[in-house]
Order: sequence, then C-alpha cells, then structure tokens
Amino acid sequence: MKLFPRHRRARRLERELGKGLWRQAYDRYIRGLDRYHQVIEGVADDETHNALVHIGDELAEQLDEIYRLCRTAQAQHPADGLHVPGRAVALHSSLSRAANHLATTAEAAAMVRLGHGELTAVRRRADQVLACIAEASRPQDEA
Repeated sequence: MKLFPRHRRARRLERELGKGLWRQAYDRYIRGLDRYHQVIEGVADDETHNALVHIGDELAEQLDEIYRLCRTAQAQHPADGLHVPGRAVALHSSLSRAANHLATTAEAAAMVRLGHGELTAVRRRADQVLACIAEASRPQDEA
C-alpha cells in the first residue's frame, strides 16, 4: 500500500471513529481478524484449511458492520478518550466481547493447526463473535 492512501485512510478513520474508544474497538476487531488469518495460513490439511477459511470469511464479512457500529457510536456518543459514555455501555461491552471472542477464535484455530484442537471449538467461538455483533446491532432499547 502506498503512503498517501494509507495516510488518507488513517485520517478518515480518525475523523469518523475519533481517536479514542470507538477507534480502539474497531482496531481490536481488525487485529483479531488479522491474527486469525495469520494462524490459519500454516494449516497443512486442505479440508481443515478450507473450513477455517470459511469461518474467517464469515468473521471478515462482519467488518463493515463493526465499522458502521463504531462510526454511529462516535457520532452519537463522541469519545476521544477511553471513558465509556453511560448510554453506550451495552454497545461498548458487546463490541469488546466480540473482539475478545475473536481472539479466542484465533487461539482455537491455532490449536487446530497444531493438531490439539477441533474445528467445532473454532466454530463455537466464531458463533460467539457473531452473537456479540448481533447484540451490538440491536437498537439500544432492545439490548
């Protein structure tokens, strides 16, 4: 990636997500997703690799929703620091749990890669990520 497009993207993210809480929530999801894909690169068995790629694709498809949620949250509950605005606690909690579950999904995939885990564990953890995102996507009064 060239320097200027990267710089423009960083400025756009800062403008739309701020520098604090919501940018951090978005960045944590991105890091978890990157880590997941790094882990599955080394899986030798094609069938297992394909199953892990499919799960990774499902998680990557949620990136636009994570971005939308964080952008909307910054617009409604601006935060340049890490203090969670009172009315946004449930949303932030759901986003935080989604990122945490994504990290454990990467860990489960690493165990599969090493031959010490099962695909069902990866699927179960990925489902937890998706559930947290669905929870975050519900209107505040329904959560």
